[in-house]
Amino acid sequence: MRSLSHLALAAAVAVAASSAAVTGARADSPDAAGFVRIAPADVHWVEIPGAHGVQFAALLGDQTKPGLYVIRVKFPPHWMDTPHWHPNDRYVTVLQGTWYTGTGPVFDPARAIPLGPGSVMKHPGKGVHWDGSAGDEPVIVQIIGIGPAGTTPLDPKVPEWVEVKTPASRPAKP
Repeated sequence: MRSLSHLALAAAVAVAASSAAVTGARADSPDAAGFVRIAPADVHWVEIPGAHGVQFAALLGDQTKPGLYVIRVKFPPHWMDTPHWHPNDRYVTVLQGTWYTGTGPVFDPARAIPLGPGSVMKHPGKGVHWDGSAGDEPVIVQIIGIGPAGTTPLDPKVPEWVEVKTPASRPAKP
């Protein structure tokens, strides 16, 4: 079941990337000098199937192919992903909300470290982690990395997305 969710994410990435290419004249096509400009209204959000409202947007590049990529992920309140890893380093910047982060194989939102807007976290390649919105607000993060990238669950038998019913109690780090 979990591998199906990852296939759905890959499909969503492909759709977002192809949609960006189609609408690129307005958002992600370089101008004559090579500059790219993307306004917030030009960000194309795609709901990840089976992810309870988590959305994804491909801004630049394609994380399924070699090279630099920039993506965004939007978590609705109270939804987090369970322990997983990615093959390469990723750099995550919190744009909106409080993003709750944990590392290691044990999923425990009570021990998550909250990060507020402007915070940055490096996910080292193959570093096991989990994260999302453990509070009452939506969260948007921007992720930069080098592809090809994917997501590997630590335990494929565990649901990929978990609803966190009680908000975390620690204040966010600015």
